[in-house]
Parts: sequence; C-alpha cells; structure tokens
Amino acid sequence: MRKVILFNMITLDGYFERQDHSIEWHNVDEEFNEFAIEQLNNADVLLFGRATYDLMASYWPSVTATTDDPMVAHKMNTISKIVFSKTMKKADWENTRVINENIQEEITKLKNESGKDMYVFGSAELASSLRELGLIDEYRIMINPLVIGHGKPLFTNVDHDLNLKLLKIKQFKSGNVLLYYEPKRD
Repeated sequence: MRKVILFNMITLDGYFERQDHSIEWHNVDEEFNEFAIEQLNNADVLLFGRATYDLMASYWPSVTATTDDPMVAHKMNTISKIVFSKTMKKADWENTRVINENIQEEITKLKNESGKDMYVFGSAELASSLRELGLIDEYRIMINPLVIGHGKPLFTNVDHDLNLKLLKIKQFKSGNVLLYYEPKRD
C-alpha cells in the first residue's frame, strides 16, 4: 500500500510560512537539494491545496527554477500532481489534475493503487484535512534553526491530540534537523 507522507519545513517556533506566505527563510543548500531529489525519486504523486499549488506552479516551471535547480525543477514539473480545491476547475501546470470533492474516497483509492508514495508539501489546510481523516501515514518535519516570532503554524484546527511515534532523526550540516514520525494507531 502506498503511503501519504507530509513533508514540511518549519521554524524552531513552529511556523511553516510568514504571514505574507513568504518562505525565503528556508535553509536550503546542496545537501538539502540532494535530500529533495531523493525524496522526489520515491514519489509518483504530489498532493497540494490550492494556495500551495499556485505558489509551486508559478515557480517550478520558471526560467529561474529550471536554471538554478534543474534536477528538482524537472522532477517537480514532470511528476503527477493533484490539487484539492473546491473552487478550481482546471490546472495548467504539467501533469496536474484537480479534485473538488470526496477527498477521503480519492486518497483511499490512490493509496490502494500500486506505485510509489504520495507527498504533501506545504498545504497546511490540506494537511489538516488529511490529518483529521487519518490519511497521513508519515510526518517528515524539518526544523530550521530560526525563530521568526509570527507566521502560519503548520498544525491548525487541532481538536484532539495527535500522538506520534518517532521513527528516525536526520541532522543536516546546515543545522536543519529532520524528524520522521508515524501516527500511533490504537
């Protein structure tokens, strides 16, 4: 069975983006890019909410992305992508389809298909919905050694505890720390 893996980079104080949605503080380097390529090699579907999709679709096909980071850009542009949105009707980014309803049914169907894992990048509202539905199989949280004091937290609308089991920890030379968790299932 395929897994749904949530990957997000956060600040030490728990924010995944500033209030203006900027993420320029992301601590990325060659080691991070190698990790990103490895992660994309293990995926064959990316899951996005509309806001993150808009940001990704405006960046990865750009000349800047394809020049500065050609390997990641190629993977991001060619991999299958699904946008979950109640308002979008179509998506223009290569290999993207839009799903407007039945998120649980769609994700469950995808999880039961053969293939590589599915990743959620960013997309805090989608992640919140998937978390509430019990559809996230693994959480990969990369902590940046930075405090910004305000912004949008990764976890919102939490109305009950989410108990996690630590699987492993990866430390990067940059000071980033990646925590791998899976939900504790009773």
